[in-house]
Amino acid sequence: MADPAGEGAWRVMGERQIYESQWVTLGKADVVLPSGQRFEHHTVTMPEAAMAVVVDDAGDNVLLSWRHRFVPDVWNYELPGGLVDSGESPAETVAREIVEETGYRARSIRPAVEFEPMVGMLRSRHHVFIAEGAELVGEPSEADEGTFEWVPLADVPGLIESGKVLNSGTLVGLLHFLAFTAREDRK
Repeated sequence: MADPAGEGAWRVMGERQIYESQWVTLGKADVVLPSGQRFEHHTVTMPEAAMAVVVDDAGDNVLLSWRHRFVPDVWNYELPGGLVDSGESPAETVAREIVEETGYRARSIRPAVEFEPMVGMLRSRHHVFIAEGAELVGEPSEADEGTFEWVPLADVPGLIESGKVLNSGTLVGLLHFLAFTAREDRK
């Protein structure tokens, strides 16, 4: 919760952009800490992203892609999703991305949680949705998104524990779904 008196907040005296592309904006901010210390701090801003935990009708399986990410040079499971296009809502983005990446269309998509993947280092709001009622409507139109497969939800904790789920959005989405599904099952 925000401190109403503003005590403890960093003050931004100004910010300048030093690089911009469609993927990332780098900047420098002149900041003053609560202690009074003043210095330049980097800023990194990336577009918003939206992803979905797509579950089958039985609620037993989740649609995941096994794919390589070249920057950290890792293979891992990921949810379908992508960057929010200009003029598009996060819900529209995730509905489009599910079809483009997997060939499935969800009958229902509901918001689950929003988060910042690296608070203090990066601005990039991430929107996680739960998608249910997946119906195969065609072949995926995006060829470079890995291979999507139905993975048993019961296997997900082991995949996470073994380091096969490293993407922050996928971790947040899967853990959120498992936590709230387990809580609903206990009711």
